[in-house]
Amino acid sequence: MADPSAETGGHPDWSPPVGTNRRIRHRAIWAVALFAASVIPTFAGLASGTRPDNDINIAFVFALAFWLAGVLMALAAAFSTLRYWEGLPEQTRWLGALPLITISLFLSAALVAAVLP
Repeated sequence: MADPSAETGGHPDWSPPVGTNRRIRHRAIWAVALFAASVIPTFAGLASGTRPDNDINIAFVFALAFWLAGVLMALAAAFSTLRYWEGLPEQTRWLGALPLITISLFLSAALVAAVLP
């Protein structure tokens, strides 16, 4: 019995299951949509945060909920993308990885800004 990986130059077959491209695209699009949805409550929370009678700012709660849901979608898209990296088209690779890369960049910039005086 011949080893199928020997026919492909020693590399195993990393073809993704049917529908993986679609799932990665949907998760990445949802991640971006949820990140965008968290922007408006953030600005609303900043605008109403100056009032002294406002103990709990519900806008920040909504912003955090949208952002965390976006992070979960970005993680799901990135995990599937990295799992089947070799078998995916280049466009799907970038689409699956960019939401998490963008969040990592913003978090890194925020940490640098917080540490520097």
